[in-house]
Amino acid sequence: MSGAPDHEANGVRTPLRIVRLANFITPSSGGLRTALRELGAGYRAAGHEPVLVVPGAHASDELTPQGRVITVPGPEVPGTGGYRVLTDRRRLARLLDGLAPDRLEVSDRTTLRWTGEWARRARVPSVMVSHESADGVLRTWGVPEAAARRAADGLNRRTARAYSRIVCTTEWAAREFVRIGARNVVRAPLGVDLDHFHPTLRDPALRDRHRGEAAVLLVMCSRLSPEKRPGRALDALAELGRRGVGAALVVAGDGPLRPRLEARAREEGLPATFLGHVADRGALAALQASADVVLAPGPAETFGLAALEALACGTPVVVSELSALPAIVGPAGATAADHGAAFADAVEHLLSRPEPTRRATARARAERYSWPEAVAAFLAAHDALPVHDASPVRGGSVVGGDVPARDGRNGDAAAPEQGAHADGLPVGPAARAAR
Repeated sequence: MSGAPDHEANGVRTPLRIVRLANFITPSSGGLRTALRELGAGYRAAGHEPVLVVPGAHASDELTPQGRVITVPGPEVPGTGGYRVLTDRRRLARLLDGLAPDRLEVSDRTTLRWTGEWARRARVPSVMVSHESADGVLRTWGVPEAAARRAADGLNRRTARAYSRIVCTTEWAAREFVRIGARNVVRAPLGVDLDHFHPTLRDPALRDRHRGEAAVLLVMCSRLSPEKRPGRALDALAELGRRGVGAALVVAGDGPLRPRLEARAREEGLPATFLGHVADRGALAALQASADVVLAPGPAETFGLAALEALACGTPVVVSELSALPAIVGPAGATAADHGAAFADAVEHLLSRPEPTRRATARARAERYSWPEAVAAFLAAHDALPVHDASPVRGGSVVGGDVPARDGRNGDAAAPEQGAHADGLPVGPAARAAR
């Protein structure tokens, strides 16, 4: 990437086909699924042609508000609660050849890192979006800190070499790449739908129904998997009970740890309700708005969309001090060490503030992050200007040095055509593959 858009000539901008690849996404996924949806819709609104390729149980190809979504059959990863990954390199390479992208965006560092080399050979500018901290995830799996750091550094060096740019959503997320001397790192924050997640959704009747006889309603919106540390919410709930603070917890989310967490709540008599995955975004927003405090205990979060959505609803959030979230929530939340007593302390600290003050502070903090700003930053990372807007895109900042130049190509961004590959996978117009 040269740092200058390659799709503008004589004042005319050509739409770009931005092909996006992602793993570990299901219909009940949380933050990643939201980010992919909002960014795709934003790229499309800017006049580009986003194409998302994800794994699933069956092949499909559909046009959606976020652009074209192609599902490629991929195996389910055991113990993850339904996550699938793209593993058939040959099949995926043929699909990429047929799609002939102008830009490649990859949200994965496991089975898809080879796509950076594909992009280099095809002379397609590419970015890898770091949605997780490699050493942070390894530590949550029990890998000792030194070993986790060595493994993460090796993985990140290979990743930084493979792609034109590495996009990190926070300074915290960028640190592990800056640590290894990567010079192609840019920052581009995510956003929140400030209209959909709003303080006016607060519902006293909903709050009363969920809290029962308790004085305080806590909510956690999270995937129930080890790297999210959902057990800390139960630890905090138990500690608050020992201190005489009447609190009830509602958990929105599913995952492999749910049976164990439900069993613990029953055995210890904890006032916790597990809703499973809440597909209705309106109902989820109302729940977040009606809580007194939201808990976000994940220690490896690089941004934390659920926490930001809670803030947009006017609800303060307690976050892990080990994650990127302290910088996101700022004075609108509280940070806690990775144990129940610390989370209980943080809850009590937030509750000591006058309710109008804590809710207004939360909303004001969320208003710093919008999806239009996020889309602009991601398009800047792609050196892509909006086709429908003559004003320059405000973009992400370079971290740790200049971005190496890579050649790109112009595209015609013709409307997706239903074609068939020899493998039975739909591909783009044949004319694009012959450019």
